[in-house]
Amino acid sequence: MDFQEFLRFVPKLINAGLPAFDAHIKMAPLERLESLKKSTIEAKNPRIAAVMMLFYPKKDSAHFVLIVRNSYKGVHSAQIAFPGGKYELQDGNYAITALRETHEEVGIHPDKIEIIKPFTQIYIPPSNFMVYPFLGISKEELVFVLEPAEVASIIEIPLSTFLSDAIVIEAKLSTSYANDINVPAFKIEEHIIWGATAMMLSELKDVLKEVLR
Repeated sequence: MDFQEFLRFVPKLINAGLPAFDAHIKMAPLERLESLKKSTIEAKNPRIAAVMMLFYPKKDSAHFVLIVRNSYKGVHSAQIAFPGGKYELQDGNYAITALRETHEEVGIHPDKIEIIKPFTQIYIPPSNFMVYPFLGISKEELVFVLEPAEVASIIEIPLSTFLSDAIVIEAKLSTSYANDINVPAFKIEEHIIWGATAMMLSELKDVLKEVLR
């Protein structure tokens, strides 16, 4: 989709309702459904993080970016995610966290990003994080500068590719909590995107399809 055409839908995006659980559940591993209950989550006193769903023009076409995390000894090693990270007290609010972490991880200054709206928070059981996603837009082509200690590479995804139903698959994976389980996922080129990132993408996709149709 042409980026300027995408911008025409921003007012509708701002006012769009969020499907929340109804969207998340479409891409949730079966083992995670119980953990999505609010009463269960509050008892765990989760840590807080925020991420940025950042749209921008690339050769005049609307894209958004995901990161591939470095390999390390942790539950999110080498996983695909939105730019973002842990809330710090000096941030003041979760939107600032998403902006700060996006700057730190992929080099995009907060001044270049306009936050459009928050999306529904989601709990990640393996790391005990509650993640708050924000939809942001940059109106200029971006030059990404990766933080090598945290980010191995980035994936730039055209909006037109993301909106296709053909990218939704079922994948067999080994995770931090189970081996050889079938999970719903998005397959974009050689990348398999599952878990919390896929669940956030599911809500984003549902909202975009509703607004753009």
